[in-house]
Amino acid sequence: MEVGESLPALRKGPITKTQLVRYAGASGDFNPLHTDDSTAQKAGMKGVIAQGPLIMGFVGQAITQWVPKRQLKRFKVRFMGMTFPGDMITVRATVTEKKYEGNTLKIVCDTVAQDQNGEVKLSGQFEAFVTK
Repeated sequence: MEVGESLPALRKGPITKTQLVRYAGASGDFNPLHTDDSTAQKAGMKGVIAQGPLIMGFVGQAITQWVPKRQLKRFKVRFMGMTFPGDMITVRATVTEKKYEGNTLKIVCDTVAQDQNGEVKLSGQFEAFVTK
């Protein structure tokens, strides 16, 4: 990996309502904004929205395809937009820093999850440490 290099994109979706209900069961997040259209509409949305941690999980999946889990040291995100059923999500990352700290190579990457229209749903950063 070199600074400026883009890592292979991960594409997920389309997001489905069934997926949101299953994620609610797995995560324990039964907020009706994620499972009930009428509740979401009363809150001013066009319908249910995906749980933010579901999209974060997509980013985590992409990261562990780029670097082994044991090398991942830090992963942080900021939620930027709502994800709706039907959205296709693409996760991308760019290497922003690469430096040696003793015998360990530190790699920092900026990451983003966007929908099919290019709208950013999540931005973040991760650090990985590789020992020589």
